[in-house]
Order: sequence, then structure tokens, then C-alpha cells
Amino acid sequence: MDEKILKYSYDALQAVEKIKRFVEGKTFEEYDKDDFLCSAVERQFEILGEALNNIKKIDEEIFNSIGGSRGAISFRNILAHGYDMVDNVIVWGIIERDLSKLKHSIEKLME
Repeated sequence: MDEKILKYSYDALQAVEKIKRFVEGKTFEEYDKDDFLCSAVERQFEILGEALNNIKKIDEEIFNSIGGSRGAISFRNILAHGYDMVDNVIVWGIIERDLSKLKHSIEKLME
């Protein structure tokens, strides 16, 4: 595998793991009331989306093998450019529904 793709995959995986660690043991209500936590999580989502976008630029076929990667990039763009439209309910839903699947997909790629 291309060294840059491996590096970006590692960055994406680290971002996912940080998000999971940041929210571990938290409820949505705790998350929603904690601006510091929300900002930290959103920043990791931005890193995740940017890392995946960099993979896409290098190798579209590998990028397409990462389930949920297009959604992660779209979400990153919303966070970066549409910050006023971010809804904590949506962020929390992505964490609960999609993050573990994306993590598994990235780990599989790195094997």
C-alpha cells in the first residue's frame, strides 16, 4: 500500500478512536451541554474527513473500499463550512450509528 495512504488511514483511525474515547460513558444530554466536548469531537470529525479526502485524491479505488467515507467527507465539509448548521443530535447519531462501522472499514484497509 502507498505510504501516504497508510499515513492518512492511520490519521483517520486515530480521529475515530479519539471521538470514541471523548464520548465514552457520556450521554447525549452531557454531550449537548458541553461546548468543549462538542468542539473536540467536531475537530476530530474534520480530521477524519480530511484524511479520507486525501486518500481519495491518491487512489479512488482504495477510497471506495472504505464504507462511509463519502459521508465522512460530506460531514467534514458541513462542519468546516456550515458550522452554523451543525446539530448536536445529528453528530451524536453519527457517533452511535456510523463510527464503529467506519472504524472497522479503516482497520480492514490497514491489514
